[in-house]
Amino acid sequence: MPKDSKRSGFYAMSDHIIPHSRPTLTDPDSHAVSSVLESGQIAQGPKVHEFEKQFSSYIGKKDAAATSSGTAALHLALLALGVKDKDEVIVPSFVCTAVLNAVLYTRANPVVVDIDPETYNISVDSVRKAVTKHTKAVIVPHMFGCPAEIEKLSELGIPIIEDCAQAVGSDYKGQKAGSFGILSVFSFYSTKVLTTGEGGMVVSDSEELVSRVRDLREYDSKDDYAVRFNYKMTDFQAALGLNQLSHLEEFLDKRRMIADQYFSEFKGCGFLLPVRKKGREHIYYRFVVKTEDDASLFLERLQKKGVMCQRPVFVPLHVCLSLSGFSHTMEAWQKTVSIPLYPSLKEEEIEKIIAVVREIF
Repeated sequence: MPKDSKRSGFYAMSDHIIPHSRPTLTDPDSHAVSSVLESGQIAQGPKVHEFEKQFSSYIGKKDAAATSSGTAALHLALLALGVKDKDEVIVPSFVCTAVLNAVLYTRANPVVVDIDPETYNISVDSVRKAVTKHTKAVIVPHMFGCPAEIEKLSELGIPIIEDCAQAVGSDYKGQKAGSFGILSVFSFYSTKVLTTGEGGMVVSDSEELVSRVRDLREYDSKDDYAVRFNYKMTDFQAALGLNQLSHLEEFLDKRRMIADQYFSEFKGCGFLLPVRKKGREHIYYRFVVKTEDDASLFLERLQKKGVMCQRPVFVPLHVCLSLSGFSHTMEAWQKTVSIPLYPSLKEEEIEKIIAVVREIF
C-alpha cells in the first residue's frame, strides 16, 4: 500500500487526533506532479487528455471531459443536457449543497425528494411521484460509496445524471457506477476516493454531450460568442490524477479491509451498521452508522477522545430551502455518524478508532 504522507499542513494534526478524512499521497504522486512542473506545460494540455482517456476507459464510457471541480462537472453536465430556466431537476435532500448549487446555476427549479432509509440514496418512489412534464433530469448520487437503485430509476424514462463524487470504483451488478447515466460526474477533491486536489470529470457515451461540455468549460479562442466558463483542469492536477488512478484498486481494497474490521468489531454496539446489498459493491467512502438517539452527544464524546467523526451530510437540501416533510432524510441527518475510514489510516489509528467507538457506544 502507498505509504502515508503528511506533507500538507492542513492535515498535520497531533498524533493523538485522528482526522475524519485525509488524502493518501505517495512519493510517486509528488514525482508525477514535479515532472509536469519541470516541463513548463502546467495548464490544460496532454496530461489532461491522457487522464480523460484513461478515466473514461476505467468507467467503461466512450469519452470524458476533465473540469476544475465536481461542482463544475455537474453544472456543465446540466447545461449540456439543455437544462434552463424553469426546467425541473429532481435531487435528493440528503446530499451536499454542491448539487443544489449546480442546479441553481442553470436557473432551473430543484425538486427535492426523500431518501431510502436503509442506503441513504435517493428514493425511487419519491422520484416517481415527483416527475412532471417539466422534469428535465434527475441527479442520482451514489451516497457514501453505495450504488443507488440505478436500474429502477432508469425505468422511469428520465435522463439520469449519475453523481459519483463518493463512489468511483463501486459497481452495480458488475457494472461500474457512472456507466448507467446519460452523463456521469465525478469529484477529485482532496479527501475523495482519488484526488487531484481540486478537480472533476464528466463521462458519457455521447460524444456530442462531451463535446458540449468541452466547449463550455473554456471561453477563449471561439469563433462565436456565448456565455462560457473557466472550468479547466491543469496538467499537474491530471498527472496526480493519473498516478492516483493507477493505485485506485489498492485504495479500494484497503477501504474494504478496514470496513470488514469495523463490521467485525462493532457488532453489538448501539448503532446500525451500513447495509450490504446483494449486487451492489460498496467502496465505503464513508462508514456511516445510525444511532438510536440524536448523534450530537456521540459526536462530541468521540471528538473528546481524539476520533474526529462527523455528520455525513452537513445540512440537508430541504432544510436549506425551508421545506417541510422528508421524514427519512430528517432521521438520517439527526442520527447518523460517519466514522473515519480511508486508505492512509495506520493500523494503530484503526485500533484506536475501534477502541473509542466500542467504549462510547
